[in-house]
Amino acid sequence: MPQGRRTFTAEFKSQMVQLYEGGKARGDIVREYDLTASALDRWIQQSERSGSFSEKPIVPPKITNSLLCVRKTSD
Repeated sequence: MPQGRRTFTAEFKSQMVQLYEGGKARGDIVREYDLTASALDRWIQQSERSGSFSEKPIVPPKITNSLLCVRKTSD
């Protein structure tokens, strides 16, 4: 029976990134904590870019407002 999608707290993700940044091999972290390499890579990238593990990209309000205006005028 397949397992459902697992979720991880921001604290856990941060700890995994800290292990990696502290010199622990990526493969060792993936094996030891039963993670996918792509998940760990994504957490590392998110941490480097924004220091946050939010799945939604942060869009500045000015851009969001501009997009809303474009959508309204195209309707």
